[in-house]
Amino acid sequence: MITDAQIDGWLREDVGHHDVTNQVPGETTGRLVAKESGVAAGLEAAAAVFEYLDVPVTDRLADGTAVEPGDELLRVVGSAREVLRGERVAVNIAGHASGIATRTREAVDQARAESEDVAIAATRKTTPGLRGIEKRAVVAGGGDTHRLDLSHMVMVKDNHVAELGLEEAIEHFDERTSFATKVEVEVETVADAPRAAAAGADIVLLDNMTPEQTAAAVGELTDYESVLAEASGGITLADVPDYAATGVDVISMGSLTHSAPSLDLSFRTGD
Repeated sequence: MITDAQIDGWLREDVGHHDVTNQVPGETTGRLVAKESGVAAGLEAAAAVFEYLDVPVTDRLADGTAVEPGDELLRVVGSAREVLRGERVAVNIAGHASGIATRTREAVDQARAESEDVAIAATRKTTPGLRGIEKRAVVAGGGDTHRLDLSHMVMVKDNHVAELGLEEAIEHFDERTSFATKVEVEVETVADAPRAAAAGADIVLLDNMTPEQTAAAVGELTDYESVLAEASGGITLADVPDYAATGVDVISMGSLTHSAPSLDLSFRTGD
């Protein structure tokens, strides 16, 4: 999922046209080191940056590994100039991805305290150009990617319902999908949850409902055993236990990708 063109763009953005800073002779060793506790991710992408620069990666952790301050995530050996050129891009990518993985693991742990069955999922609120890395980071943290793109599932949202009506929108899209494509329907009231299920929704997304409303909507869906219930809309880490206790199958959180702070990492050379 990481192309040479992507890496070339990242490096061109950082190195520019006249790089004097990294004109360092000789060979060196570089180490990516954790400065705080978290979950490692994005290391495949970080390694790809160095490999693009013909700097061999001699060791790296698997994504999803828990790390503590001082732990080494990745090690390279090669031209000092090229190691230094790749350093900042690799650190930024790995730090960003590890922050997402760490936030996801925290959400999963919060959910597991209430339910072993509920899934924590990401959304399409990703950084353009980095969706693959961010979604993989969610998986590294124990979460679910949800839709990778619009082709993976039809989601009937509020604007579709406003244009077509609830039942009519579901019928409209159901006629245009493959038998293998699921249809998810976003509802904003408890009463609309069974309406969506009865009209053919495979998944009912309970949008911006309180935990109490969510539990009530889940209760309304008990007659539709094959229909999954998903809670979404501004759910924070602190909210996860309350939503996990409602009986939903999925809790989706845009904050996993758009608001997770980067994990503090450092790159050290000359070991």
